[in-house]
Parts: sequence; structure tokens; C-alpha cells
Amino acid sequence: MKKVVLASLLSATALIPFAIQPAAFAQATAPAGGQVQMSQEEYAKYNAAMTATTPAAKAAAFEEYLKAYPNSAVKKDVLSQLLYAYSQTGDEAKTLDAGDRLLAIDPQNLRALAMEVYYRQKAADALTDPAAKAAALDKVATYAQTGLNATKPADMSDADFNAMKAATQQTFSSALAEDDLVSKKDNASAITVLKTEIGAHEADTQKPSPVLQDVYTLAQAYYTSTPPDYLNCAWYATRVANFAPDPYKTTATQLGSYCYSKYHGNKDGFDAMQTASKTNLNPPAGFFDSIKPAPKPEDLVAQTIASTPDLATLALSDKEFILQYGKPEDADKVFNTIKGKSVEIPDAVVVAATADQLQVAVSDDAKQAAPKPTADFTFNMKAPLTKVPAVGDKVTLDGTYASYTQSPLMITMSDANVVVPKAAKPPVHHAPARRPAGKGR
Repeated sequence: MKKVVLASLLSATALIPFAIQPAAFAQATAPAGGQVQMSQEEYAKYNAAMTATTPAAKAAAFEEYLKAYPNSAVKKDVLSQLLYAYSQTGDEAKTLDAGDRLLAIDPQNLRALAMEVYYRQKAADALTDPAAKAAALDKVATYAQTGLNATKPADMSDADFNAMKAATQQTFSSALAEDDLVSKKDNASAITVLKTEIGAHEADTQKPSPVLQDVYTLAQAYYTSTPPDYLNCAWYATRVANFAPDPYKTTATQLGSYCYSKYHGNKDGFDAMQTASKTNLNPPAGFFDSIKPAPKPEDLVAQTIASTPDLATLALSDKEFILQYGKPEDADKVFNTIKGKSVEIPDAVVVAATADQLQVAVSDDAKQAAPKPTADFTFNMKAPLTKVPAVGDKVTLDGTYASYTQSPLMITMSDANVVVPKAAKPPVHHAPARRPAGKGR
């Protein structure tokens, strides 16, 4: 779900402009109850800006006013109006410039901070250099943290301040969480920030919204933690799937189902989680206690070894599992059943490639590894390849089992070839049988 800035952040009514009355030295009542005086000439420029009919015209008029009256008593209000006008024109650079000028005289201005966060986060997300992206997100996080820590100004009512804090919390929290996850690699802090945000906006998790998107980010934060928290990943991804439209519903369901199966070993009981997460934002007390973890890999290996008279008959996926998680003696037993034997493996995903060697992902876990597939097989080619496949290509390979390493798992194949799909043979057409000579029609 694409993030959108909340229109209420800069709604015209939220700006609370000063009320200026025309007079030779007109007086205006400030929000805090003070009086503002301005000359007829100053009022004329101010009024021309206030009554301009388009955002561009309003912005130009307010710029003229500030140029003529740089120390105006209503400068903060004018900069707020200018920020709003530029945001309506879509000029991001001038919106940020207005935000910078407003923050220079009002460092905790929530509207300006929200605009800074929104546009600077958008720019940071477009960066491809990891170091530059991390630095940009760190700067965004500074604005976001200032916004979350902001205190009520004297010239704003409690009701208006609380409404503005509620309207900006998602923008600030989302930016902090992204900085924690991408720049600082601090999943625990991201989880804390996101849970506080979604807890304060529970109703928005029951409909497509930026907050529901942050629930999905929360699920990912649990999934990418070290070690992964599969149950919380499954819960919050499933919460999203209950309320998101397609294709996001499908994506969230896949993540929830994957995390649930990784913890439990299969999907038994997943439907109960889908039902419960629809009516509960957070897991009810004791709910996870009913979900039993799958047997540990070493326990599964021992069971498989004990229950399989002929280890050579195991499926490739089972053999690979034992090679990775079994005791060294058990792994050697299994590898000895295949060492020196040739095999053809379809749909291997290329991770690295040269003319002499292909490193590929074969198992489901290797193919689905985040953030990209990891190699669990190395094929040393029998002859250099004339056409080297690209990373990400799916290929069929044949080769001979040569050796393996257990951690991290890597199975090495020798005398390998890329199997080229055979072209389909054209259908054979037979000439119609001739009627024997002399026979009647």
C-alpha cells in the first residue's frame, strides 16, 4: 500500500491564521490573546496574499509580503500559509524551503516537521547507494523524533495540539521505524515504535491506510529479527491480510503463512490465527501457547535416519536437510549414498555465474532467502559455457556429487552441464490411405 501524506496535516482550517482588521493601524487578535498592529500598506499586502485564489498566486504574494516585511509580527503564520500553498502546488523544493524557514523560528512546528519528514523520506527511499540512503534516513529520523517529542506551544489549544499530534504520529513513527530497520539494523527499536503507533490508531488497522501498511512493516520487522520471531510475524501479517485489498492481501497472506509454517512445521491451525487476528489487533493472552513449535532440525534428522532403512531412497530435499542439520556422522552417511552419482536438477536459480562455475539456489529455503536467494549448490562445469546465464535465471543442470560443506551448506557438483530443453518434435502427418484399384466408390 503506497504511503500518502495526510491532508489534515496542512488543512486550511488547521493553520489558525491571525484575524487582521483593516485600519490605519489595524489590530489583530493573536491565538494567545495578544494584539498585532500593522500599517495600512502592510495590511494591503497581507490581505492580497490571504485572498489570492490559487496556491501559486498565494505563495507568490506571501513571498512578496515577507520580502517587504521580513520581521513581521505574523511571520510564523505567514510561513505556515506559505508552507501550505507550496505543498498544494506540488513544488517539493519550495515546500521544504518554507518548512526550513518556519522551523528556524518555530523548531517544534508539527506541520513543518511533518512536511520535512514526508518529502525527505521520499527522497531517501529513491537513493540506491546504501551509505547515502542510511545518512538520509538518519536525517529524516531527526526531524521525526523532534516531532514525536514536541510540546504544546502556548498559542495552541490542548484540543488542536492533540489533534495535530495524532495526525502526524504515523508519519513520524513510520520514518523512525524505517531508519531503525534500514540504517541502524535495530529491529527491536523499530518494533517498539511501530507498536506504539498502531496501538494509538487501532481503527486504522481495519482498513487500507498508512497505519495498516505499518502493521505489515511490523510483521517484517519480526521476520527479519535475529533470531526471527515467526509467530508475531505470522500474526501481524495475517492482521494485514484480513483488511488489505489485493494484491497486498495475497502478499500479506503469503508472509503470514510462511512464518506460521516455519514455526509450527505446517499450516495446521493457521485458519484459527486468521480468524482471531481479524477481531484482535494484538495476540490475545495465551493464544500463542496453543501453537506447538515444529520439532528441531536435529530431532527430525534423527527420526529420519532411524526410520529409513535405505538412505539412498531419500528425496533430494531430505538429503540436503540432513547434510545441513545432521550430526557429522549422519551427514556423511547420507552423502556417501550419492557421492560419485550423477543427477539432473531442474529450476535452479542462478546466484552467481562464470563460464566455468554456476552457484545456484536449489532448496525452497535457499530460493526464498531474504533479501535475495542464496546458493546451496556449486556446479563446476565440464566445459566452459559459451553462454553464461544471468543472475536470477532458472536453469536445469546435471552433474556429479563431489563434496559438501555443512555450515553454511554448500554441495559441490563436478562434470556439470546446463541441460538445454529439447525442442518439441513436429507432429507426423500421414498421407491418407489410397483406395485399392478397381474398387467401387
